[in-house]
Amino acid sequence: MALVGIFIALPIVLYGQFESADRQMRELVTRAIQDRSRLIGYALTPVLQKADAGTAAALDAELAKYTSDGTVLKLMLQPAAQPVQTPGGSGFYFVASSPPIQPNEVTPELDELAHRGILQKLGEACMWETSDEIRYTQPTGKVELLTSIIPIKARSGCWVLTSTHSTSEFLNTSIGRPYWETRAVRIAAIIYLVLVVLAVLAAISIWLSLRRFRDVAAEVGQGRIGDYAFSQRNVVPELAGVARSFDKLVTDLKRLSQQIRQSAEDNAHSFKTPIAAIQSSLAPVRRAVRQEDQRARRALDIIDSSLARLLGLVVAAQRFDNNTADLMEAPRLPTNLTQVVGEATVNFREIMATNDIRLVRRLDDDVWVEAGKGMLEIVLQNVLENATSFSPRGSAIALALTRGDRWVELQVDDEGPGIPDEKIDRVFERYFSSRPSTGSGDRPPHSGLGLWMVRRNIEALGGQVRAANRPGGGLSITILLPRRGA
Repeated sequence: MALVGIFIALPIVLYGQFESADRQMRELVTRAIQDRSRLIGYALTPVLQKADAGTAAALDAELAKYTSDGTVLKLMLQPAAQPVQTPGGSGFYFVASSPPIQPNEVTPELDELAHRGILQKLGEACMWETSDEIRYTQPTGKVELLTSIIPIKARSGCWVLTSTHSTSEFLNTSIGRPYWETRAVRIAAIIYLVLVVLAVLAAISIWLSLRRFRDVAAEVGQGRIGDYAFSQRNVVPELAGVARSFDKLVTDLKRLSQQIRQSAEDNAHSFKTPIAAIQSSLAPVRRAVRQEDQRARRALDIIDSSLARLLGLVVAAQRFDNNTADLMEAPRLPTNLTQVVGEATVNFREIMATNDIRLVRRLDDDVWVEAGKGMLEIVLQNVLENATSFSPRGSAIALALTRGDRWVELQVDDEGPGIPDEKIDRVFERYFSSRPSTGSGDRPPHSGLGLWMVRRNIEALGGQVRAANRPGGGLSITILLPRRGA
């Protein structure tokens, strides 16, 4: 829209500036023409003081001295004695002109001057001895831009010199016509329109190319096309470098995600092996310790607890790394969120039953989103795990999935202690946790990464997540995801 405004405002501003300059030029040219006509009148005054109507041939030659291309000089006389009325009724005789006209053209010329009101202007000029300027159009349609009337008093009567200048003298100004009708403005307008058309075509070409890139990016995100997709789909040579950079970025991300997965597996294997060896080695030590040696028994319990926490951290780190790789490479495919939520709750039923926790579900049918199924499973696993870990025995967890016009809402409510109001804004921060530091029973220890991973995954999918304390007690986690096709 800004470019459209510039394209509209620019010619208006430039036209105003050039029109102002042309107006000043017109004033200068008009003043110069008027001064030139007066000078011609002053030069003819000595000749006309001695002349009369019978010296037309000599006056024609005299006028020819001051005629330039495009300038028409006419000399008329109103005798001082009883004037003979001309067809226009003003008492003027047509005496001489330059360029000269034929005798049979004199009467039509006077008729035309009378019709245009020129003869009346001649009489007023002689009466008041003042110069005047008028413009009129000839019968042929040709515009005589400026006609100066110069009265000259002599013994024989009142001579009037008319100096008419045609358009050929003012090709560089807009005298006698609107500025937009000048040749320069029309050529500039044509050039500007051509530039606008070229700019629009260029903008459309760029828009189509960017739209094509967007479609390619969507297909890459859905895993439907292979490597170097941007370069293969690009048709604009100027964007070839950008396409290659995008292809390199996609390739680097894929390679990096594979390296992250491999590193996660290697690290998990490297840590789990010594942990398993330590746990196996503790079994004979536990049997060898006497029951009454409470100090040794307590030390063994601490070692077991620490190994369990260390194993939980290893598992969480592996899951975190795999989730990071999924964010980079996993395709965004149409996914039935209702089905994914149903499967996730089935996997948690045993844990909930062990802790005497009820699950209340209310799911809309066939709620579709575009996401990686693994990413959604991690989100649900962490949210349900968070709710389960805080829920007391005999409580319930309510899970609701609702389909809106543009968004899909997933809400998980528990009946736990909730989060202190001063910490509610930190619940999605990395390593933040208000759980006990050690696990108990069937509840594993926690690393404080669960809800942080939830927020990271949901925001990567274009969604939002928030937490709030329930009025009746407990915590409510609300997840919003863009609905597929919205």
